[in-house]
Amino acid sequence: MNDDALGDFLRSRRARIRPEEVGLVSHGRRRVPGLRREEVAQLAGVSVDYYVRLEQGRGTNVSDAVLDAVARVLRLTDTEAAHLRDLVRPKRDRGRGHGAGAREGAGRTVRAGVRTLMETMTGTPAFVLGRRMDVLAWNALADAVSGFSAMPEGERNAARHTFLDPAAREFYTDWPAVAAETVAYLRLDAGRHPDDPLMASLIGELAMKNETFRRLWADHPVKEKTHGVKRMRHPVVGDLELGYETLALPGAPDQLLVAYTAAPGTAAAEKLAVLSSWAASQDGLGTAAEGDHTKADNPPSPGRG
Repeated sequence: MNDDALGDFLRSRRARIRPEEVGLVSHGRRRVPGLRREEVAQLAGVSVDYYVRLEQGRGTNVSDAVLDAVARVLRLTDTEAAHLRDLVRPKRDRGRGHGAGAREGAGRTVRAGVRTLMETMTGTPAFVLGRRMDVLAWNALADAVSGFSAMPEGERNAARHTFLDPAAREFYTDWPAVAAETVAYLRLDAGRHPDDPLMASLIGELAMKNETFRRLWADHPVKEKTHGVKRMRHPVVGDLELGYETLALPGAPDQLLVAYTAAPGTAAAEKLAVLSSWAASQDGLGTAAEGDHTKADNPPSPGRG
């Protein structure tokens, strides 16, 4: 990851705003687009030196009032404002070494109750995302839709799949939107865990191997993964459009339960019913977690989406 994440983020947000949008008169030619540092400082009510030190990561004990003023001037969304706070006041992981490793292992463990809940959701594809968008567990219908069990063990990661698996571009009919959403959430997660070496390794791998990822990452998008629509071209049922809802799991702050939805009576619901029957016919498919070998190692893959 770029060590100058705070400065890059603020510069990218300054570049989005034209002076005339905030009531300033632009004189002469500008070397860079958007607001200058001194203009942000003026509008936020702080000294230029103070803002420069903030953007350079040298600000200490920055107050909520200042961060709120900067967020207002740069027209940050609530998610972007929270990301700014994460960058200014990084929550450093404590207890490196064995302790940190133990917490990482615990963060990958999906509670038995959550797995049982997914098992009961027979008509709803559901899976659990962990840190760095690792896919930790899924039910049979989610596997039928996305082919998680066909992914190599240790590489079940939504971001890696999106950018490094050639099948993803064919599977997602609006792949550019999926790619942008993936980077925006990964940026948010990286800001929350600045000392995560596995995150740094993943970002480095994606940046090295995929030009689209490099371009999107440089734009510093940040967005929560809350709800939306996924459009897929499934090899069994054809074009499939599903809504999705993302729920934070109480007691597991780094885990999200993602459920795909389809309104009753729609074509999507009918296709999910077909996939449910198809999944039931597959030997060994069911709720699983990475490292669980109670199911078939290589079931038919619908597209790894």
